[in-house]
Amino acid sequence: MGKLTVSALRAVLVVVLTGTVLVQVLMVWTLISGNDPEDGSRPLTAFRVITILGLMSVQVAVVCVWRLVAMVRHGTVFSPVAFRYVDGVIGAIVAIALLWFAVTAVNAPGQRDDPGVTLIMGGIGLAILGVALIVLVLRMLLVQAVARDVQAAQMQAELDEVI
Repeated sequence: MGKLTVSALRAVLVVVLTGTVLVQVLMVWTLISGNDPEDGSRPLTAFRVITILGLMSVQVAVVCVWRLVAMVRHGTVFSPVAFRYVDGVIGAIVAIALLWFAVTAVNAPGQRDDPGVTLIMGGIGLAILGVALIVLVLRMLLVQAVARDVQAAQMQAELDEVI
């Protein structure tokens, strides 16, 4: 990875992390301060709690991606240590999907006249789970690459012994 690519990605990650923290702080402040303008027509408190948890999941994913980018820069991404960060990203995506299903469930009673919205939201949740499956496949490719790297190192050691 080039320095420009890494710098651009890190800048995006910093903006996302900063933005999510600010939104979380404002939502938590709204919940604990009693200044919630909820009039009872929508379950805003439930939506806010789900959003706060969803932003935490995004933050976990951002930190894991940050660590993976650092490993790429140092040439250590093809090691078993990388698995825990990829697992963190997968877990965060699954958590986001589950939270999206929770949003769908909270929103569903308000969509009695148009149940298509609930179906579309459920489809979006399935798509989010699909992203988690894609990252899982990429993790399996990383496992194979690490295994091949270890195998190549062993073969090189054997070759060095022969020579």
